[in-house]
Amino acid sequence: MWLIGRLAPDFRTIADFQGDNGPAIQADCCQFVVLCRQLGLLAGGVVALDGSRFKAVNTRDRNFTPAAVRRRIAQVEASIARYFAALDTADRQEDEVAHVRKVRIAERLDALRTRMRELQAMKTLVEAAPDRQISLTDPDARATATRGKGTGMVGYNV
Repeated sequence: MWLIGRLAPDFRTIADFQGDNGPAIQADCCQFVVLCRQLGLLAGGVVALDGSRFKAVNTRDRNFTPAAVRRRIAQVEASIARYFAALDTADRQEDEVAHVRKVRIAERLDALRTRMRELQAMKTLVEAAPDRQISLTDPDARATATRGKGTGMVGYNV
């Protein structure tokens, strides 16, 4: 790295090199395995695997875990409390704007109550699921943690 000044090839250069020199790379890998066996470094009892995470089509909003359901229920409860406070404020006012505002708040409260019922039903389904996780768009996708807090993604660990 020092000698070449941290110069690094891009992905296309590496891909072209592998495509042009595939048989030679394969022969080198075979010779490396033979050398490792001769030196006694491979006993056949150790297996190493590497994995990669791939993002799924499923978004985080359509993936439910017990913690996610609890968090979403708390958010809906907080929204309902805010709307009730706004409704109390509108009740103290006696003009046409307050009446329209009350109607709009009542509609929003109905929508939030419907959402709460959906979340309660999802909570039951999540707790009954074998791995306690449900993805609506892509049933095989799972929530996977990433390094940053709150930055998990829904995908596959391959």
